[in-house]
Amino acid sequence: MKTVETLLAVEDVTVEFDGFKAIDSLNFYVDKGGVRVLIGPNGAGKSTLCDTIIGRVRPRSGRILFRGEDITRLPEFRIVRKGICRKFQTPGVLQSLSVHDNLALAARKTRDWWHAFGRDLTKAERERMEDVLALIGLADKRDYLPSQISHGEKQWLEIGMVVATEAELLLLDEPTAGMSPQETSDTADLIRRLVGRHTVLVIDHDMSFVEQLDAPVSVLHMGALLKEGSIAEVRSDPEVAAVYLGRIEDAAAA
Repeated sequence: MKTVETLLAVEDVTVEFDGFKAIDSLNFYVDKGGVRVLIGPNGAGKSTLCDTIIGRVRPRSGRILFRGEDITRLPEFRIVRKGICRKFQTPGVLQSLSVHDNLALAARKTRDWWHAFGRDLTKAERERMEDVLALIGLADKRDYLPSQISHGEKQWLEIGMVVATEAELLLLDEPTAGMSPQETSDTADLIRRLVGRHTVLVIDHDMSFVEQLDAPVSVLHMGALLKEGSIAEVRSDPEVAAVYLGRIEDAAAA
């Protein structure tokens, strides 16, 4: 029988801001391979958890393990080098660079920007970049500037930049924000195609998008884990429904 390997472990993590617990004694695990989805209403703590995993925010207590190694106190750049890369909610592509050059910068193994801009891509880096261009559907727009592509395409470009780093764990924070229904569906398909090459943690609150991913779901509410299971199990849970409808008190009284 195949043994499932835990890639990321968040253990008893608490994050506070001026006495407010954005994350409250959270235990959360991501298995190696496949897609895991973290959902919850606005203010549930999803992005704060993402910030904590990547080292942008420090927990008051608890620890984060990646491949069994404690990365809780590492600086953000070292966590990235360990193999975790994040896509933020708002596209952060470089506006003065073409689609091609944004991807090329991400694909380079040399992370020092003065070196990265000063040399050509290796054969392996060029091949990886071409694969990513095809994956995100922008091969025919490689010479376009970000201002010349749609919002959805900018989101795909940034997903492509994360993929091009060859990080083992990809954190995609609201990857379909501002997208049309068709772009959202295409993004779900793109993420499914990453399975086998990366482990993907998708942070979102759009249940229709999550349903298209057909992946295990964890529900966060007020910084704590409320429910885990399939999308069908999560959808049918009355407490989860109450949280999304803003009637948690009604569910508790029922």
